[in-house]
Amino acid sequence: MVPLDKLDAITQRFQYLEAKMSAGLSGEEIAKVGREYANLKPVVEEIAAFRQLLSDIDEAEAMLADPEMRALAEEELPALRDRLPEMEQAMRVALLPRDEADARPAMIEIRPGTGGDEASLFAGDLLRMYQRYAEVKGWSFDVLEQSLTELGGIKEVVGRITGENVFARLKFESGVHRVQRVPETESGGRIHTSAATVAVLPEAEDVDIHIDPNDIRIDTMRSSGAGGQHVNTTDSAVRITHIPSGIVVTSSEKSQHRNREIAMQVLKTRLFDAERQRVHDARAADRKSQVGSGDRSERIRTYNFPQGRMTDHRIGLTLYKLGEILGGDLDETVDALIEADQAAKLAEMDG
Repeated sequence: MVPLDKLDAITQRFQYLEAKMSAGLSGEEIAKVGREYANLKPVVEEIAAFRQLLSDIDEAEAMLADPEMRALAEEELPALRDRLPEMEQAMRVALLPRDEADARPAMIEIRPGTGGDEASLFAGDLLRMYQRYAEVKGWSFDVLEQSLTELGGIKEVVGRITGENVFARLKFESGVHRVQRVPETESGGRIHTSAATVAVLPEAEDVDIHIDPNDIRIDTMRSSGAGGQHVNTTDSAVRITHIPSGIVVTSSEKSQHRNREIAMQVLKTRLFDAERQRVHDARAADRKSQVGSGDRSERIRTYNFPQGRMTDHRIGLTLYKLGEILGGDLDETVDALIEADQAAKLAEMDG
């Protein structure tokens, strides 16, 4: 049964935030209050629909005592009561603890793993898959840093994705993606297995991370493209080293000022992610079975070209539409991962 007192508390909190936003807030407060308001709004809408159903059932049951209305009540009640379990389940899902980062933009980092040139080419395939998915969802995908191989594969790419609920829908993509196919360079037609790693990080905001200027070292260097060819003749590329953590980020756009902005944003996001991982590990030491285990060394998915299939190993999902998936048709997979995560959390809550 859904605890009604908890529903009251959420509704009251939503009304308080609504009043606060109407009263006017400073810039920093607007972002914080606005995010909580946006997160609570769909929950409050679910609560209103659930309460309306309970009210309709109460009214129909009261009508049973009225001889003139009894027939109508007996006709309506079965349908109303049939809706109750589904609404209760939707309500329980809406009440699950939310990841505060779900509504944020995300940074995605893709790197080749085992497999040499074939792994680099596969990393490029994954980049295009996420770019097309972003396009389907109406999101914006900006490549912040990209390093290519001689064959046009990817040594490393960092992208920023903005839009509605980006991190919520992409956070389960982190991990090792494996491909099985015959490489173009393979004359004997043998199937090779190679891999690429994907990391999806929620973008940090200024209020999340404070970086002491004394903790970083900023170096400028000459930008270079594939094969070491100079892209320009100015020392515009920027490398920032965060001394306490050892994290190093680079940006090599044409503008040095823009490179500093990009590199600092990537650094803040990686530090924010490291802190989230630390908190997550402390809380979830005994919950390794959950979909979002956060272990980026975990092999999460296989893309098998000869059989035209994609298998997500965490939830046992296999789809025979590999071309469509690599073309950006990821919703079925993403929805299944989200549902599995919700089911795990509900089971944990019930247990």
